[in-house]
Amino acid sequence: MIIEIAQLKKIKGRSLRELRVRGKQEVTKLGERVLGWSTSEMSDSDFYNEIRPGRRNGSGAGTARDVLGRIRESVSPQTRAGTLIPALAHREQIVALMNARFAGQRDALIERADRAARGEFDLLGFKDLSFGNPIDWHLEPVSGKRSPLNHWSTIEYLNPARSGDKKVTWELNRHQHFVTLGQAYWLTNDERYAESFVAQATSWMDDNPPEQGINWTSSLEVAFRSISWLWALHLFAGSPYVTADFAARMLKFLIAHGRHINAYLSHYFSPNTHLTGEALGLFYLGSALPEFSRAKGWRETGLRILLEQLPVQVRADGVYFEQATYYHRYTADFYLHLLVLSRASDTALPAEVGRRLSLMLDHLMWITRPDRTSPVIGDDDGGRLILLGVRDSSDFSDTLAAGAAVFERGDWKFVAGEAACETLWLLGPEAVERYDRIAPEPPSDHERAFTEGGYYVMRDGWSRDSSYALIDCGPHGSAGCGHAHADSLSFEFASRGTTWLIDPGTFTYTLNLDMRNEFRVTSAHNTTMVDGESQSIPAGPFSWSHVARSSARAFTTGPSFAYFEGSHDGYERLEDRVTHSRGVMMVKAGDEHPLPTYLVLRDRFSARDSHRYEMTYHFPSYCSTVAIENRLKVAEPRGGRLLLTAFGTAPTKAEIRRGWVSRCHRHREQAPVGVIEATGRGSQEFVTFIIPGQASVSRAANGFAITAGRARDFIMTGDGAAQECGPVRARAELAWARLDAGETADGFTGAGFVFGDALEVCGVGFASEAIAESFSMRKEKAQDELSLSVSGVSRFRLSFDRPPARIRIGRTAFSLKPGLSSAVFVMEGAGWKVVDSINRVTN
Repeated sequence: MIIEIAQLKKIKGRSLRELRVRGKQEVTKLGERVLGWSTSEMSDSDFYNEIRPGRRNGSGAGTARDVLGRIRESVSPQTRAGTLIPALAHREQIVALMNARFAGQRDALIERADRAARGEFDLLGFKDLSFGNPIDWHLEPVSGKRSPLNHWSTIEYLNPARSGDKKVTWELNRHQHFVTLGQAYWLTNDERYAESFVAQATSWMDDNPPEQGINWTSSLEVAFRSISWLWALHLFAGSPYVTADFAARMLKFLIAHGRHINAYLSHYFSPNTHLTGEALGLFYLGSALPEFSRAKGWRETGLRILLEQLPVQVRADGVYFEQATYYHRYTADFYLHLLVLSRASDTALPAEVGRRLSLMLDHLMWITRPDRTSPVIGDDDGGRLILLGVRDSSDFSDTLAAGAAVFERGDWKFVAGEAACETLWLLGPEAVERYDRIAPEPPSDHERAFTEGGYYVMRDGWSRDSSYALIDCGPHGSAGCGHAHADSLSFEFASRGTTWLIDPGTFTYTLNLDMRNEFRVTSAHNTTMVDGESQSIPAGPFSWSHVARSSARAFTTGPSFAYFEGSHDGYERLEDRVTHSRGVMMVKAGDEHPLPTYLVLRDRFSARDSHRYEMTYHFPSYCSTVAIENRLKVAEPRGGRLLLTAFGTAPTKAEIRRGWVSRCHRHREQAPVGVIEATGRGSQEFVTFIIPGQASVSRAANGFAITAGRARDFIMTGDGAAQECGPVRARAELAWARLDAGETADGFTGAGFVFGDALEVCGVGFASEAIAESFSMRKEKAQDELSLSVSGVSRFRLSFDRPPARIRIGRTAFSLKPGLSSAVFVMEGAGWKVVDSINRVTN
C-alpha cells in the first residue's frame, strides 16, 4: 500500500487516540467493503444472538413479538410501562387537546401526512418534491442525480456532479414524515396512514441494505432516522399493519443503525452537532430497546458523549461554540430530549445539564426578535431533530416553550407566547397544563452581553412593537470554523413591529461554491468591506484561509441608551494594515416622545493609504429601498418607514444593489442591499443614523441634529477633547442630549456620553477626575427627578443652575435642597452617597 504525502501530512500532529479511533474506523470500512461485514440484512439467527439471554422468547420472532407488545403497553394509559416518551401514554388527551386547542396544527399535520402518503414532500426550501412512485430513496429530485448502491464509503456525496445536493436526499431519508404519519394516525384513526408507513418503511429496507448507499454515508443521518423510526413504532404500535414480522425486520435494521453509529461516531470528522446528535441517537436506541445486548452500551456511550460535549460545545454563557444560531437551537433540542428520556428511564443527570441547558434557552430568548422570529447567524442547514408541529423555520418558539414547561420560567413563556403543540407531543398534557399555570413575565432587563459567545443584545422593551438590536462580535466559530460566516461587527435591527436589517442566511453548503461563499463573505452581512475584501477568507465550503479576530471594548447601558463598541483585525492582513472598530448606540424613545428609538453607528478605520469602504445593509425581501445622496429610504408594505443617513470624513454615497435572503436551506429570494460607499486616505470615521419613521438628520456644528417636530436630539462624536454641539458641551468620545421644545432647561429631557469626564447641558453639569465608561441622565418632569447612570468611576460631581427635587442613581434616591449648586457623589459598597454639597451664594 502506497501512503501519499498528503496522507502523511494529515497524520502529522494527530494524537495517538485520534489515530487509533480513525484507524479502527478505516479497518471496519475495509472489512465491510472487502469481506462484506454487516453489509447484508441481518439473518434470523444473528438477530436472535443480538437479544439478551434473559429476554429471549424462544426465537428472534418471539422476542420481536414481545418487544412490539411492550411498546404497545408503553403507550397504553392502563400500564404506561417502560414508556420511551411518557407523553405517548396519553393518546386520548393528546387527541382531545389537538382537536380543541391546536386545531390549526391538527389540520396542518394531517395535510402534511396526506401529502407524504402520496409521495409529495416539502423539504428544506423546496415545495412539492416528488421522489417517484414508488419512492426512489437514492434520488436527488432537484438535479435528477441518483446515487449508486455501493458501499457508503465509496460514494462521492460531497460532489454535486455525482450526487446533486445530498442534503435533499438525506432530508427525505431522515423519515421525519413517518412521525407525521403516526400523528395523523392518532388524530384520525385512519389505517391508511399505517399502511403508508409500513409500505414506505418496507420499501426503504428493500432498497437500502446495511452500509450500502448514500443513506449510510452520514452517521448523523442514521441517528436521526433511528429516532424517527422509534417514534413511529410507538405511534403505530396498535395498528394491525404493524405485524410482528414487520417489527422484527425494523428491529434488525435498528440494530444495524446502532452498530453503524457506534462504529462511525464523528469524534474527529465533525465533532459538533454531528457527534452530539449521533450520541443522542445511541441514547434513544439504548433506552427504547432494552431487550438487546448492545442497548446498555449504546446508552452509556451516548450519555457519556453528551455529558463530555456539553461544556465543549456550549460556552459558559450558554452560546453554542460554532457561532451559528440554528445549530444552537439544534443543540438545545438535543439536551431537552436527553432530559425527557433520562427522566422516563430514571437516569440521573448531573445538575450541570439542567444549568447549561437553561443558559442555552436564555440565549434563545434574548436573540428572539420582537416579532417572535429568530435570526439565522452563521450556517443554517434547514433541518430539525424531529418534526412534531408545522411552523416556519425561523420560529424557535416551540423549543423555548418546551423549556418553559420543563423549568417553569415565566420569562421564556412571555417570549415564546401561547403553548406549542410540540410541547404536548414531547412532554404530555400535564406539561401543557403546567405551562398554562406559569405567569408570563417579561424579562426585567433590556440588555444582555454574551461575552464568551460575543453577542450583544439591546432592547427598549419586550413587546412586539419594541426595538431590538443584536450585534455580533464573537469568535469566528470554533476548531475549523466550518459553520461560521465573515460577519464580525454585523448586526440586526427591528423596530415598531418590523424587522428592518437582517442576516441573509446560508442557502447552500456544497451544491455551488460560488453561491456558498456569496452568503458567508463579509458583503453578505451588515458590516463593512475594505477594498472589496472579505474580513475572513473562505477556502472551500467548510474552511477558511484567513480568520478575523474580534474583541469587544465596551457594553454599557443607562436609563435611555445602550452602547456597544468592538473591533476586528480582519483587514490588518492588507499591506496597509486597517483596523475596523464600530460603536453602536441605541438611543431609546421617551414616553410619548416624537423621536422613536434609533441607532447611531460610529465606524472608525485606522489607515495610512487610500482605501474604498463599503458599509452594507441587508433588508428583508418585503422592503423597498431608494438611495438619495448619502441616504437610504426604506419602506415596508404596512406603511413603516426607515431612514438611514451616513456622514463621513470622506464623502459618502448611497446606492442599492441586488441581494439575496435565504429563510432556510436551499431557499432564496431577491432582496435589496443598501451600500454606503466612500473612498479616503488615512484614518476615516463614518457616523450612520438608522431612524424609523419620519425624523430628519442634519449636520450641526461639531455634530449632528435629529429632528422630529419640535423635538431634537444632538449627537457629538470626538476623541475625548472638549467640544460643543448645540446645548451640549462635553469631553467625551460620544455625547448626546435630547430636547423636547428648544434649547431651554425646561425642554431638556436627557443626555449622556461614553468614554469621557465632563458634560454640561441646559444648566446641569457632570465632572469626574477619571474617564467614565458612560454617564447618562434622564429628567422625570412630573416628579422633578433626575435619574442617573454612571459606569467606570466611583466619584463625580454634579452642578446645577436649578437643582431637581430628587436625584436617583440606581435604586438610591437623594432629596436635594432648593438653591443647591453642586454635590459630590461617591460609591460606597454597592451604592452611592453624597459626601459634599454646596449651596448657591446669593446677595
